[in-house]
Amino acid sequence: MMKNRLRLTLSAIALAGIACSITLPDLNQPTQVPPEPIPTFTSFIPTSQPTLPGAVSPSPIEKADLSDLYQHVNPGVVTIWTYAELGGPHDELTPTGQGSGFIIDTEGRIITNQHVVAGATSIEVALPSGHHYWGELIGTDPDSDLALLQIDAPENVLMPLPLGDSDLVQVGDYVVAIGNPFGLSGTMTSGIVSAIGRTLTSERLAPTGGVFSAGAIIQTDAAINPGNSGGPLLNMNGEVVGVNRAIRTESFTSNGDPTNSGVGFAVPVNIVRRVVPYLIADGSYSYPYLGITSISGDSLNLPVLELLGLPENARGAYITCVTPGGPAEDAGLVGSSDCDETGIAPGGDLITAIDNVRITDFSDLISYLIMETEPGMEILLTIYRVDQEVEISLTIGARP
Repeated sequence: MMKNRLRLTLSAIALAGIACSITLPDLNQPTQVPPEPIPTFTSFIPTSQPTLPGAVSPSPIEKADLSDLYQHVNPGVVTIWTYAELGGPHDELTPTGQGSGFIIDTEGRIITNQHVVAGATSIEVALPSGHHYWGELIGTDPDSDLALLQIDAPENVLMPLPLGDSDLVQVGDYVVAIGNPFGLSGTMTSGIVSAIGRTLTSERLAPTGGVFSAGAIIQTDAAINPGNSGGPLLNMNGEVVGVNRAIRTESFTSNGDPTNSGVGFAVPVNIVRRVVPYLIADGSYSYPYLGITSISGDSLNLPVLELLGLPENARGAYITCVTPGGPAEDAGLVGSSDCDETGIAPGGDLITAIDNVRITDFSDLISYLIMETEPGMEILLTIYRVDQEVEISLTIGARP
């Protein structure tokens, strides 16, 4: 069997998925029943009408005045300072980390990344107005790297940002990112949507020893750097379409901080819409779970397809491992090898459709599961197995 395995050597490209927040040095050291939707997702910019002064339509091609957009949305973007016990002598007055966030309602709720506040013993939130508040951590979502905070602030200082619809985001749309790169608060950068439906690793470990995947990710060339994590990615209407999370880079500063290379990633805002009500009600959110591992779509090249005995035009999510005791095993899905083995071998099922929706790779499968399903639902998978397509019903589980 080993001679049939194809070893894939991947180039070492640094994925700074948890490096868009800044970890500050110690200066004293040498250098699911769904809850009700949120009724307070209110916008200070009407979403049913043009949102910029004098705008006739939200056409991004006309590039509406970015300074007007900034004036409208920047009051809702916050700076987050974290404090933590690092051990040894440490100045308790000095923050240990810094990131970004944005206000989502008049109750003082704020969205940021989980990795921004991970390990913090206290959280400080600074508004552009100059007001500072201690933040309470309401809940976290490690799968999409989201965290929900709340501050006790009067309504008149809270400027919630309107949430857009990330399902409407298309490649080529103009977008802006606002946050605090390298501690420079209130920084706006602009670019376009470079791709949609990307996959990143989540912050949750899988039973097989790897990590789960986060799907439906938006890719952008708007400059995102350390300190931008948790800040909003906005369309030209001033609506949040994503939460800036990560960059992929091969460039680093002299201090070892990753720098933007034109490849940034944001969690789509529709995941925020799904997750936040659960974080308010329960402090956590359960993601759908099949119990399989797969390979990236780019790996299904012609040599690999030939090795696997698949047609040269075959596309889908190739199953390399089925987790024992998981929903996929219960449904009879087949992986190509045991979960503790590496490499690619023939014999696994190729998922080509879910609920009659065709998928081209594992990213499509993850995006569909996250955006369209929930634990307990029954789905129909179309499988290519031994030169024929078969349909298999599967009841989705919750990620362990």
